[in-house]
Order: sequence, then C-alpha cells, then structure tokens
Amino acid sequence: MMKTKIFIIAALSLGIAALSPAQTSTSKTTTGGSSAPYTEGPVWTLTMIKTKTGLSDDYIKQITGTVKPVYDEEKKQKIILDYKILNGEASSPQDFNILILVEYPNWAAFDSLRDKMDPIVEKVMGSEEQRRDTAVKRLDIREILGTKTMREITLK
Repeated sequence: MMKTKIFIIAALSLGIAALSPAQTSTSKTTTGGSSAPYTEGPVWTLTMIKTKTGLSDDYIKQITGTVKPVYDEEKKQKIILDYKILNGEASSPQDFNILILVEYPNWAAFDSLRDKMDPIVEKVMGSEEQRRDTAVKRLDIREILGTKTMREITLK
C-alpha cells in the first residue's frame, strides 16, 4: 500500500514537472516572446527552371496562357497570396534562368491543397490528357531543376 502511494506521488510530481515547461513555452509563443531573431511570415514555393537556349520567350508565352490564369484564380480564391516570375541570365550552364515564386499564407495552406487546386487547374487547363500533352510539349523547351519551399522571415 505504501509503495503504491509513493508511486502515485512520484508520477504526479513528474507529470506536473513535465507540464511546467510546456506551459512556459506556450505562454512565450502566445505573447510573442520567442527568442528567435526573426518573425515568421508567409511560405513560398520556388521553382527553378532552365529553358533551352533562345526559348525563354516561348516558355513565357506558354505559361502566360496556362499557369498565369491558374495563379490568378488561386489568388482570387485566396488559396495563394501572390506569385512572381523572375527572368534573368543563368550564371552557368547548369543554372536556372527563370524562377517562379508562389506565396502561401502559412504551412497550413498546404493541407488539402490539391483538393482546392484541381478544379481550378481542370477549368483553366482542361482535362488530365490535355494537361499531360501541354507538359510533354514543355519538355522540349525547359527543364525544372528543382523546387524548394521556404518560410519568409522578417529580422527583428
């Protein structure tokens, strides 16, 4: 009986000790007292694209008729906050020359994102077969070198 009481007291003590740091860190988060040297902002996806020599304008014409309307509709429906397309010179033969940035409000925006985007993509770009044909044509003029997802921060 005595061993049981000691065990219960020890368990309660450990439980209370375990809750104390959690409450402290929660209160820091809610009051904005984070020790991070920055404030977290929106989340961006970055897609790095390398077009074949002399075909940048052709690629940009293609995405103006397909990708731009999708992003515009997603922005209208508040799925994304904004998007940007940067065009420049590659620094080496292995480098990208077009960068597509899409801004999302936060990481939670990625939950069920496909369910929100599929109807828009289908409406703007057609059936899955039509979208596949468009993607195959793009292979002739560009290569996607990579995609990153990163959070924007503001220094304190």
